[in-house]
Amino acid sequence: MLTYKVLELSTVTEESIQQTLNEWTSKGWHFDSMQFAMRDSSRRPSMAFILFTREDTPGATAS
Repeated sequence: MLTYKVLELSTVTEESIQQTLNEWTSKGWHFDSMQFAMRDSSRRPSMAFILFTREDTPGATAS
């Protein structure tokens, strides 16, 4: 069974993205995609949503 995890980053920096990717891939999650929410008044994203997937066996709990 394919399980999804969505993480919301309210601080969008190179370091915060890198830390999140390294943390969750080391836990067995596979990076799927990243989406940014932009502000009209800024060129920097105000939020990022990072999506991960992993194959879980039936009855396993997701962390």
